Amino acid sequence: MMRDARGSVTVECRPRNGYSVQGAVRGRESVAMIRFLLRFFGLICLAGAFILAIYDGTRSIAANRVFLTSVRTLWELINAHSLTQVRPLISPYAGGMLWDPGMVSILNAPAFTLLACLGVVLLMLGRRRKPLIGYARS
Repeated sequence: MMRDARGSVTVECRPRNGYSVQGAVRGRESVAMIRFLLRFFGLICLAGAFILAIYDGTRSIAANRVFLTSVRTLWELINAHSLTQVRPLISPYAGGMLWDPGMVSILNAPAFTLLACLGVVLLMLGRRRKPLIGYARS
């Protein structure tokens, strides 16, 4: 405790654990930024899933049968060369089981479901914590 010229008391706060208050604020800001990015990319994925669902629905109505855009078709539209490069990277692991039943089933899935699931997961990871009533959370 110190007294200044007017006689008022000033208290100097020094953290015991060696961390400064500034560092704690910066840490909260970076966590908030990461949560923002997760929510942003989650919403982008959900918007893409919605667009693909409308696209598939329009094609299905026009042709009088169900059309679903697979992940493989979407990947080939975006960058076909990278799809051929991914197989040699994944197939040696787990005795080829990682590519054939795993990755092939993901590539044959409808693209809007994969984007929607990814978007929901990203939104859940980026959500704010619910405040606990009656408990302190550090």
